[in-house]
Amino acid sequence: MKQKEVLRARTRLLSQLPPASEILRGSLLHRLIRHRRGCPKCARGGGHPVWVLTVSYPGGATKQFTIPAAQIPVVREWLNNYRQLKRKLEAICELNHRLVRPEK
Repeated sequence: MKQKEVLRARTRLLSQLPPASEILRGSLLHRLIRHRRGCPKCARGGGHPVWVLTVSYPGGATKQFTIPAAQIPVVREWLNNYRQLKRKLEAICELNHRLVRPEK
């Protein structure tokens, strides 16, 4: 790929990046919470379904945030934006590697 083609490909990728203000890192989980005592629903074997955003940090720390059901579509979109941004940044880096290498 020639330098001009690399620059065009990089510009194309840059124009496809999701908004940086709408990204979220983590995993969305649908969990069932069961109380140990005093809850008739849990005593019958049911439970309480909740959505949880789990985020891992360096050093092994993990945080979990309960997400209201109304926010699930936005959270899913922002998680998808993060994955897209990460993939496209990797592709841009690969193109930049071609730019810094001497042409043959």
